[in-house]
Amino acid sequence: MIDENATANWFSKPGDSIRVIMQQRNISAHDLAESFEDGLDAVRGLIDGSRQIDGPTASTLSAMLGATAKFWLKRQENFDIAVDRAVSQVQESGQEELLLRLPAPGPKARGKLSLERRAAELRRRLVFFNVPDAQSWAGRYGRLVGETDYRTSKTYASKEDATLLWLRRGELEADMVQTRVWSAENLLDRLREIRKLSMIRHPQLFLPKLKTLCAEAGVALVVVKAPDGCRASGAIRMVDPDKAMLLLSFRYKRDDQFWFTVFHEIGHLVLHKANTFVDGDALPGDADRESEANEFAAECVIPPLRESEFQRIKPERDDIVRFSVSIGVAPGLTVGQMQHRGMVEPNKLNYLKRTWDWSQINPATV
Repeated sequence: MIDENATANWFSKPGDSIRVIMQQRNISAHDLAESFEDGLDAVRGLIDGSRQIDGPTASTLSAMLGATAKFWLKRQENFDIAVDRAVSQVQESGQEELLLRLPAPGPKARGKLSLERRAAELRRRLVFFNVPDAQSWAGRYGRLVGETDYRTSKTYASKEDATLLWLRRGELEADMVQTRVWSAENLLDRLREIRKLSMIRHPQLFLPKLKTLCAEAGVALVVVKAPDGCRASGAIRMVDPDKAMLLLSFRYKRDDQFWFTVFHEIGHLVLHKANTFVDGDALPGDADRESEANEFAAECVIPPLRESEFQRIKPERDDIVRFSVSIGVAPGLTVGQMQHRGMVEPNKLNYLKRTWDWSQINPATV
């Protein structure tokens, strides 16, 4: 029997229906975006609930996804009513202050808020995190640190709010990525092809291929630039029972750091799925798990069978390039490992690494 009191404030975004139909009909976010003047921004807004379905939007959805325009308008109306009900129940429960302290995208509200603005800010947070109350938020995000592995610089302190916003935006981006059912075995089967992508110079060329390989193994690979205060370079999380997210920030914008982060996160996915995403007991700072993921990543760069040869490399350009080509990775990755292991100084041979800026990265993220 369903407990009506427990589900009274539950709501479902129209974007949930949109995602299901897109998956069923094999319609990609890019396919749907072509029908909107503002492209992927429109699809993002519909998926995350921030964009209202009006008459023209309802007609577009009807043409692209099926059902009538009236259905989509009613779907929006029911959603609005449900969210308004959730806001009222939160206010009556005394949870309002707790939820208003949560981070939200966009500019922060300043000064004393009117009752109307408080309700709007509360609504914004419930919709953004897709939760109807504080208990639901705590169940889904309250132990986020314990459920999520993310690489972060030890030199800087991460602000929890900024990291949470980055992770949530990653989840929303992952919602738009169609994948097969998550399989660690399938991901490992594609690891050799993933390694080869490090040889490709430009993000616009290797990122689409990387996304495809990951999606074939049930992993939604997404790139979200970290907001101010968030020092994370990568994260993984199970966003659905059969779908994993691999989130990247391109924090260092350098090939050795980028690819090591990719391999590190894949290591967590294939080595620690049960501990990290089912139990949620382990912390991201757990030394054993981090050490295992680092070792996995290092072996992705330098295969164990080539380790002795690697140790004998001379710190010279031609030797490094020759060895890197023979193992199938970019020279910058080999240099990164040499620096990490103290074989060369950190300021030496960096010209062999590829660096990018956001003008090169952004076109590859859409």
